[in-house]
Amino acid sequence: MKAFLKSCTALAAALAMSGQAMAQLKEVGAGEGQVTIIAWPGYIERGETDKKFDWVTKFEEASGCKVNVKTANTSDEMVALMNEGGFDLVTASGDASLRLVAGKRVQPINVDLVKSWSTVDDRLKSAPWHTVDGVHYGVPYMWGPNVLMYNTNVFKEAPKSWSVVFEETTLPDGKTNAGRVQAYDGPIHVADAAQYLMAHKPELGIKSPYELNEDQYKAALDLLRTQRKLVGRYWHDAFIQIDDFKNEGVVASGSWPFQVNLLKGEKQPVASVIPEEGATGWADTTMMHVDAPNPNCAYMWMEHTLSSNLQSDLSVWFGANPSVPAACTDGRGMQTKEGCTANGMDDFEKIRFWTTPTSKCASQNDQCVPYYRWVSDYIGVIGGR
Repeated sequence: MKAFLKSCTALAAALAMSGQAMAQLKEVGAGEGQVTIIAWPGYIERGETDKKFDWVTKFEEASGCKVNVKTANTSDEMVALMNEGGFDLVTASGDASLRLVAGKRVQPINVDLVKSWSTVDDRLKSAPWHTVDGVHYGVPYMWGPNVLMYNTNVFKEAPKSWSVVFEETTLPDGKTNAGRVQAYDGPIHVADAAQYLMAHKPELGIKSPYELNEDQYKAALDLLRTQRKLVGRYWHDAFIQIDDFKNEGVVASGSWPFQVNLLKGEKQPVASVIPEEGATGWADTTMMHVDAPNPNCAYMWMEHTLSSNLQSDLSVWFGANPSVPAACTDGRGMQTKEGCTANGMDDFEKIRFWTTPTSKCASQNDQCVPYYRWVSDYIGVIGGR
């Protein structure tokens, strides 16, 4: 823990130095026979959940690289696994990616070896969550919002505000929301509380949910303590949340489009919305471990992830947005232009993407509460302190 706290405190300094690094691989050679990837649930499918969704089998046949997947449910879990080592790649969100760069757990990517790099969305090519001093530390994979999922038997109309999960209220069925809502089991959820306060307590002066001074941070924690009295379960496993909506009486929660899509596919009474306060979101990047044991297969996989048919099918499967815009329109996969619009392809500027909070922050004169505080204090909130 001491090493973790030290790395978070020194994040900005480490990032400044990391831009001097160079990509390790100069050309892609013969595959090593396998590639091992840490991934979010639903991100790497071989047809086991649904036969229509398989972007692994053909890659293995063409490359000779067997794909091994370790599922992780939170960014903190991903960082811990990358610190352990033995993995080639990780599909890291913005609240993990810069920590991995600062901790020297990932290596720069030689984009000249990724032939489809030119097809990547220009909004993502040099995004700050994977690019440091002009050096790329990954290949964009998928992005989207954190949505409010709700039970349509309870809410005949979509909730207009995140208040249904943050503050005690009577729901349309005449019952309180206490014990019937969930919240994300990760310190980054502090940002969701801060975003809610941006709309409801503008006098706090919050400019970014990831850049909070002491007063703003205290207000966010106070809101989370209020929410603690309402939450029946803090979720981090997507499939457990799916079961809770089906069998445990949960009627509203922050969620990912992935859970929404699976529940809809089972004809469950759920829908999702981005409420009036807006939403945080994630933009995930495939990053390569600094000591990746299978670098050639890793580069082959990164190139494969940019194929428009994979991007298209993953976009449909996860309810997210492809990092290759052509995947919405070229007809090589299941996605359509209308589907991408529904997923928020045109709402990029409206989403506040996960990023790692640091003490050095422009909006608060470098007086922000750093991430290690978010970690320890959120544990206290969940524990009821």
